Amino acid sequence: MAEKEGKSPAGVKYFRLSEIEQQNSFKSTWIIIQHKVYDVTKFLEEHPGGEEVLREQAGGDATESFEDVGHSRDAREMSVAMVIGELHPDDRHKIATPEETPVTTLKDNASGWINWLLPVLAAVIVTLMYRIYISE
Repeated sequence: MAEKEGKSPAGVKYFRLSEIEQQNSFKSTWIIIQHKVYDVTKFLEEHPGGEEVLREQAGGDATESFEDVGHSRDAREMSVAMVIGELHPDDRHKIATPEETPVTTLKDNASGWINWLLPVLAAVIVTLMYRIYISE
């Protein structure tokens, strides 16, 4: 397929990653979120976090940044109006997807008696040291 965008049979407009990367100026600012291409040029001045936030992500994948902020439902609804197409399926693998780091939890294998034995033992040692100090 050519370097320019194309349309799918379903009518979705596809953009190549190289074309999206070029749209990183004040005249034209595009970002990718969840493989959808957004033209946020007109929204730069209105963005509550400041235009710098969008400019940093211009021409690239902003999915992680968008999700990390925890945008409201209203913000997500507003963003629908800015969708101009999708990232071409052949270019989707080029976007680095962050590896999910599994959350590890420690198993509570320690018996119940260890949970109270250590504080009791520490209290006994402190008491003995106090008695020896006072008796001198």
